[in-house]
Amino acid sequence: MNENKTNPFLCDPVSGTCEMPVGESSNENVTIKSENKPVKIIYYTDPICSSCWGIEPQLRKLKLEYGNYFEIDYRMGGLLPDWSYNSGGISKPSDVAHHWDEASLYYEMPIDGDVWLEDPLNSSYPSCIAMKSAQIQSKEKAVKFMRILREKLYLEKKNIAKWENIAEAGKLAGLDPEKLKKNYEGDAKKLFEEDLKLAKSLGVRGFPTLFFSDGNTNQLTVYGSKPYSAYENALLALYPEARKEKFVSKNTLSIFEVYPTLAPKEYAIIQDISVKDATIILEELYSKGKLNKKTIKNGSLYSVK
Repeated sequence: MNENKTNPFLCDPVSGTCEMPVGESSNENVTIKSENKPVKIIYYTDPICSSCWGIEPQLRKLKLEYGNYFEIDYRMGGLLPDWSYNSGGISKPSDVAHHWDEASLYYEMPIDGDVWLEDPLNSSYPSCIAMKSAQIQSKEKAVKFMRILREKLYLEKKNIAKWENIAEAGKLAGLDPEKLKKNYEGDAKKLFEEDLKLAKSLGVRGFPTLFFSDGNTNQLTVYGSKPYSAYENALLALYPEARKEKFVSKNTLSIFEVYPTLAPKEYAIIQDISVKDATIILEELYSKGKLNKKTIKNGSLYSVK
């Protein structure tokens, strides 16, 4: 790994973070209020953060097992404003390609870094603003929207800074395309600026960063991609009364009713089995015609028919 940490694309799989260039941080004390559930999680992410893609298995499991006890507020970090400030080992889009391929192998999640050779992004700001636009319509659909954006980027090598790809993801997530465009060009930019401002106040220095709060002064931070237990323990420390709800499979396809697309690593983490065993199960379902499969050079993604 390149030791120069000024570039956000030097995502270090060992620490599990994509770090931001060092900027001014605020010394404000921010109290995170919980609203509808005992614990609130502010999740700082970015659609193009490979480490955030790496924690999808853990987050999906946490929602299944403890979803009754917490709500997630998705905030956008703006990982790549543009390429003007970059220096060191990664100074241009093509430098990212190999790095993403390495991240894919480390996280065992499918990522094709060739998007940076074929149709590179000039910024992550458009996709961040698009996410804020989606949230104006529906927080639930916005989560689906970001998942679709990431699948387009990591598996289909689509440049999600381009409006045509953002619009297609919005359509697939069930969002109103006219409202998405209107808010994208209007209020969403202000909301994104508010996210960036809050990030400074909270001292966010990279992604993923998850702030767990019980709504009072008790707050815990999980920084970077960590094993599932790190997220579970943070939640239980703030709300010990939380009871794990094990996902009960009616059959091997049940989980697809909750999550329509799954990588083997996600299936494995959720079901508490090895990635090898998960792959065998998913391949069998695919061979029987019960699942679709998209295969890239660094893995596969399975989806319901």
